[in-house]
Amino acid sequence: MDEKWQKNFPVSWDQFHRDARALAWRLSAAGPFRAVVAITRGGLVPAAIVARELGIRVIESVCVASYDYDRQGEISVLKGVASDIAGEDRGEGVLIVDDLVDTGATAKVVREMLPKAHFATVYAKPQGRPLVDTFVTEVSQDTWIYLPWDMGLQFAPPIRDGAKV
Repeated sequence: MDEKWQKNFPVSWDQFHRDARALAWRLSAAGPFRAVVAITRGGLVPAAIVARELGIRVIESVCVASYDYDRQGEISVLKGVASDIAGEDRGEGVLIVDDLVDTGATAKVVREMLPKAHFATVYAKPQGRPLVDTFVTEVSQDTWIYLPWDMGLQFAPPIRDGAKV
């Protein structure tokens, strides 16, 4: 893994579900929203949870590739937002959901597509935080967040034996 990641933040399915529901709770006063746009792939799970909690039935995705496991690369839009969601109102009444905002590179691209949408993430790092309207937990820029769909159950050595926290 890249040397810039000094800390690890593993997130279980239970914790992620709680955090995504906390995001929905924070968003409940910001709506109503006519649609949710999930930034794939990481935004699919929290978008489904938020849409359920807020009773939103219209769910769209925008497909943006920027990471190759642990390295951020060039931004590539693989699928844009449907015209009936983006509309002439430039995303007004739309909720964008992603798992996290890191450097903000992906967020900038999606913000350009839907400048009037409300942008929400479960986790935020300092560089990307100004680009989101609502988030639940801030972590330091040098932290790698291990999301539950990226992990399997396995033995973890104790810290005293050289395991990273």
